[in-house]
Amino acid sequence: MSDEIEFDAESSATTWAAFGDLMSVLLGVFVLMLASVIGTQLLLHKRLDAEVKQRQAEAARLKTLEQALAAPLAAGRVTVVDGRIGISGNVLFALNSDQLQPEGRELLQSIAGPLRDYLSARDELLMVSGFTDNQPVRAANPRFADNWELSAARALTVTRTLIADGVPSSSVFAAAFGSEQPVGSNSDEAGRAKNRRVEIAPIPRHTSGGEADAR
Repeated sequence: MSDEIEFDAESSATTWAAFGDLMSVLLGVFVLMLASVIGTQLLLHKRLDAEVKQRQAEAARLKTLEQALAAPLAAGRVTVVDGRIGISGNVLFALNSDQLQPEGRELLQSIAGPLRDYLSARDELLMVSGFTDNQPVRAANPRFADNWELSAARALTVTRTLIADGVPSSSVFAAAFGSEQPVGSNSDEAGRAKNRRVEIAPIPRHTSGGEADAR
């Protein structure tokens, strides 16, 4: 009888020990799962917070830009869409030309100051982009081999004019898109007129080793 009691006691002790070990393992797994869930939630919260701050900064940037261009915007001489300043090519240039018209020269002069002030408070660059319609340009103006050259020449004309009016040369550059990114239909004159345009877009100044990548 005594031996049976001792065996039962040892068996119970072994069972409780195994149960204790199992509970310890389960508790450890639970703690790991809880830590994983909390870590994931914190990461998602940080990402969400960063995205909210980025959107708020973008909204503030756009508001600042619109405030800087309040006068020409109110006069309908420029548009601002998603931070891009749009100017009709008909205002700036005659058809198939890269020479500024008086109205275009006056307009650029009126926005150079606000753009310069805007850039002085932000670490950004201005990308001046030239766009054309899809009509061949060579026959009308043999100076240009195609619409790529015409859009490049127009972008450079606007860039150089802004620099002459006080925009820092280190903060502006030209880009050419030819007829590749239309905003209207090229099947009628109204659409082609929309496609002949210049856009001025502030973009972040990415740095590497302390110097700007964009030149």
